[in-house]
Amino acid sequence: MTAPLDILEGPAGDVPEADRFGEAPHPREMLSLLGHEAAESEFLEAFRARRLHHAWLIAGEEGIGKATLAYRIARFLLAGGRGEGLAVPASHPVATQIAAAAHPDLAVIRRAYDPQRKAVTTEIRVDDVRKGLDVFAKTAGAGGYRIAIIDACDDLNASSANALLKTLEEPPAQSLFLLVTHQPRRLLPTIRSRCRMLHLRPLPEATVATITRALPGYAETGEDIHRRAAALSEGSVRRALAVLDPKKLAFHDSLAGVLAGLPVLDDDRVDALAEETAGRTGEEAFEHFCSLCRRWLSERLAASDDPRRLLPVAETWQRLATEAREVDIYNLDRRPLVIGLLNDMARLARAASRFG
Repeated sequence: MTAPLDILEGPAGDVPEADRFGEAPHPREMLSLLGHEAAESEFLEAFRARRLHHAWLIAGEEGIGKATLAYRIARFLLAGGRGEGLAVPASHPVATQIAAAAHPDLAVIRRAYDPQRKAVTTEIRVDDVRKGLDVFAKTAGAGGYRIAIIDACDDLNASSANALLKTLEEPPAQSLFLLVTHQPRRLLPTIRSRCRMLHLRPLPEATVATITRALPGYAETGEDIHRRAAALSEGSVRRALAVLDPKKLAFHDSLAGVLAGLPVLDDDRVDALAEETAGRTGEEAFEHFCSLCRRWLSERLAASDDPRRLLPVAETWQRLATEAREVDIYNLDRRPLVIGLLNDMARLARAASRFG
């Protein structure tokens, strides 16, 4: 079967990238985008009507193709903005330059690699924003657009958000900002108000499976695992990739079983889960652990409007967010957080049963 995805692999780099997941191609290498035809049409309609807003907030769940769409838009505009759709052939010089992260009129603002810590930073720093915005101080090639992709603007801190806001308020001519966000409501209202929203919906399960089967590095995985991963993905390719092998699926099933059994906890199972998240080999398992726990907590937040029940759930959510970030910043052992959080969630479940 011919692969449905057009992928242009750039040169391999030695530095880890915050916006690359596992062995999957980087979004700048993905020339195809499935499942978001409506969003593409909305952008093209504005472009053709000469009503192209200078800043677009591309919002939706993590891992559904938002960054891929941002690069697709950038590629289209930098290639001259011609054609019926956003597609640009792999043979086009602009496609090659973007895949190699080497186009002079495209800046990507993201969490940077810190060579001293030998790790990616946990937020987008103000210097990262200022460096990226330098693209607007230069003359665009062939008199075209200058574009900045911010992926994801959820990672901006207060200083970097304000630095971006200043340029959004007074955008240079022929400039375009593409802001990728998983949680638009957490952004500064002043940033949101200066952007046009382009909302992407979760992908159909069949589309997720089609994409994962076509990705290099995942094609050898069994068809049954692709289908199972897609069923667990909630419309996110990233979530599907997070469980796309038997070991990852086993971790997911074990964790899901522990969460379903709350408030009862099996200490041996909890210890085994914590051990899976330890060390460098446990990074993906820890990310999946945090994702499933956030989902469990969000379901509890949505299920009640009783402040007595909501406050402890919100506090546990905040603990997860804070301590997960600290684990990353200071390279701490993840196991105490995993064990402690599951015990906290067991207490929440017990309290909920008392409230009825």
